[in-house]
Amino acid sequence: MAELATIARPYAEALFEVSHGDLTATQGWLDAIAATAGAPQLLQFAANPKVNAAEVFRLVASVLPQPLPEHGANFLRAVIDNDRLAALPEVAKQFRELANAQSGRSDAQIYSAFPIADAELAGLKAVLEKRFGRRLETQVHVDPELIGGVRVVVGDEVLDTSVKARLQQMKSALTA
Repeated sequence: MAELATIARPYAEALFEVSHGDLTATQGWLDAIAATAGAPQLLQFAANPKVNAAEVFRLVASVLPQPLPEHGANFLRAVIDNDRLAALPEVAKQFRELANAQSGRSDAQIYSAFPIADAELAGLKAVLEKRFGRRLETQVHVDPELIGGVRVVVGDEVLDTSVKARLQQMKSALTA
């Protein structure tokens, strides 16, 4: 079977083309669908040959926090009819990348050993935006293994100032 990224690309691009007027709202309902579609129980239900596409659509639509707009419902029906429900998380990811590229911003995953207060996050975000040269949409994840500092991932760029990374560098230098 083809890789999910390859399967998801045409769906993400088509949705991006028809959603130019309201990318934020589209991203909202698409993220909700993708989170739902990532559930193994739903994928197992959808794979059952005794279940038809309409039943899968009704189930997905019933567990969403808000009703889908008409074009969202049509998109979901097309995905289900083509048996591509498992690709929805990747579709959402690629759609976000397209929307970010158009608006000149990027997603930043910040890993910290401890929770970051809002004021500290605002300061860190400003420094990171200057460092990466674009607006960032940040998500913070707590990872106690870092010991201290932060690890920031923006696309394929990584800025690792964690204590764990520094200890690894010291270990490498001492054993070389």
